[in-house]
Amino acid sequence: MACCLCLLAQGCSKVSPWERGNLAREDMSINPNPNLNRFRDHIFTSKEASQGGHSGAGGGCGCN
Repeated sequence: MACCLCLLAQGCSKVSPWERGNLAREDMSINPNPNLNRFRDHIFTSKEASQGGHSGAGGGCGCN
């Protein structure tokens, strides 16, 4: 239990105001290419002919 708390506490740190600019850069985001990922999700949902999970509408023909 103590080992888990130590591992979780390592992820928490105080960010100084002058360091926030670096964290706010677009390349530091979790998803640096949102348009490319949205396009890949559209292709995935179209090929799988399924709906849901990726909020894709339609399916099969790729027209939506």
